Amino acid sequence: MSDKPKHLVRTRAFAIEEAFEVRHPLNDRSQIFIHRLSDHAGLQRAHVSLAIVPPEMESFIPHAHFNQEEWVYILDGKAMARLGDEEIEVGPGDFLGYPTDGTVHHLRNVGETNLVYLMGGERTAVEVTRFPTLGRIGVFRDDHVHYYSEEPESTLPASAWIAHRPSRA
Repeated sequence: MSDKPKHLVRTRAFAIEEAFEVRHPLNDRSQIFIHRLSDHAGLQRAHVSLAIVPPEMESFIPHAHFNQEEWVYILDGKAMARLGDEEIEVGPGDFLGYPTDGTVHHLRNVGETNLVYLMGGERTAVEVTRFPTLGRIGVFRDDHVHYYSEEPESTLPASAWIAHRPSRA
């Protein structure tokens, strides 16, 4: 019989070599090591991960979510958190909530040690994310990210689609 219940995840035994190393492909300063706690515990609808960002590195790239709420709870280290147009220093005990209100967010490790935090949120089949520094919208679906320009190539009024409008008698 196992000494560990099925839904218990003991993070003390995690090694950084066992983590997923994630780098945003459009940010060469992005480096984050992720242990997917929710996957280890069998969660399907919510995600929670233990994340580690080395000194002088960044989490991903400034972004805002349209479908999935997200949160971060800092355990150790020091970072600059971008929230909209502001940058605010954050550290152990700080909680950041990112609702789907369009607020751009991002973390940058400004300390001399690893930035360690819990992050989590919702899992949905499709997520739409705005990347303002790239001028793009990303659609996450089926293990792919499809990028689109934020600027429309052209704009037409809805009436342009109507070839014939029946008269009302």
